[in-house]
Amino acid sequence: MYEATAQDYLWFDEHFPFLAEAYCVTLVRGLTPDSLLTRLGATGVRRVTGMGDLTESAYGTWSDHDGDRLFVGVTGVGEWALMVEPNGYLGISDEIVGPLSRGTTAVSHFRNINAVDHFNWYEDGGRRLHFEPLFAYARDGSDPDGCVDTMRAAGFDLSDDEERDYNLHTEAAFALAERLTGVRLTRELFDTSEFLGGSVPMP
Repeated sequence: MYEATAQDYLWFDEHFPFLAEAYCVTLVRGLTPDSLLTRLGATGVRRVTGMGDLTESAYGTWSDHDGDRLFVGVTGVGEWALMVEPNGYLGISDEIVGPLSRGTTAVSHFRNINAVDHFNWYEDGGRRLHFEPLFAYARDGSDPDGCVDTMRAAGFDLSDDEERDYNLHTEAAFALAERLTGVRLTRELFDTSEFLGGSVPMP
């Protein structure tokens, strides 16, 4: 079986540079888009297609509510619900993803315009792994070292040397998420998928 690496996700920054500056991507197994949005308490639910519509809705909601509500888009990918947040961060909030992952698995990664980034792997309500992709050598969670070989294979440099390789750390986060979930995300999926979107209050 083919295993993803950072090179497989070069399309993200190349084709969605604005989104790549500030995004959060979350995968939750066993939830439908409807059920995920219901659990989040989303309102104003509507369908949007592709990243253009989703990004416009997200920034519009941020402006209308001064950041107190965030617009998320959710679509189904096999047995997983994929939640994409332009300029959002609900997917790395323990108050949000902890409950969503009870009885299942949730994997999320985030980056903002200041290059602050996070990667989370939740199992049954608990955070199994957390780290900042820029500083992948520093990890916490209930099993912080359980997938270090998988992290290296995805493209992370786990050394704490100042000369470590910072390149493609965002792409490596996508590759690691694919290795943990089996879900391959593609440019076409981001461009053409119909997302069920809604406005979610901050926790």
